[in-house]
Amino acid sequence: PYTWGTTGLCYRSDLVKAAPTSWSDLLAPSDELKGKTTMLATDRWLLAAGQLDKGFSVNETDPAKMAEVKDLLISAKKTLLAYDDTTFYSKLVSGEALMVQAWDGWCNYGIADKPEIKYVIPKEGSDLWVDTMVVMKASEHKDAAFQFINFMLDAKNHAWAAQNIDYKVPNKPAMESLPADFLAKFPNMAMPVADLVKFEQLRDVGEAQRDYSKIVSEIKAAQ
Repeated sequence: PYTWGTTGLCYRSDLVKAAPTSWSDLLAPSDELKGKTTMLATDRWLLAAGQLDKGFSVNETDPAKMAEVKDLLISAKKTLLAYDDTTFYSKLVSGEALMVQAWDGWCNYGIADKPEIKYVIPKEGSDLWVDTMVVMKASEHKDAAFQFINFMLDAKNHAWAAQNIDYKVPNKPAMESLPADFLAKFPNMAMPVADLVKFEQLRDVGEAQRDYSKIVSEIKAAQ
């Protein structure tokens, strides 16, 4: 494991009347937010917003429940500025967007440029995800790859990575060494364990991934 994090709402605290508290603030926004919100385009995270809002697991596969999620997200689509996985934080900085669905580390990129940008996990919860480093079976330089992974997982180097990419790392000594001013600037970096255990890890849903992709295609194609 290299980094890990949550998915929540990233917003302009200076431009919205009230801080968001629920996924419904994104999926059924107030008039001031209509046309000023974005959602992640990737299947699992787009669906997760709807699943969580409905009180379902982020790994839910029941067809009837997923039909509810689809209907909710089709309705939400009418209020969106865009589906966006990569530039949502710059839209927040410019004011083009006022609230977006975001991975916590990517929200931190916006916070770095505009401290008025804040991150919140809705009351219904978040998924938990992990980015990993792997060595390919066909790699011609496996020893070098393992040496690099060991180098990065050294607490000093892993702490350096956290401070340079603004993402949490699953390395307790590394996280404990982060400067107080860095953690104060990016509060989501210091999330308590008590909060984390409330959330659910994204898991492989097997053949249901095809159903997920079909649902997302139908959502994006809906008029």
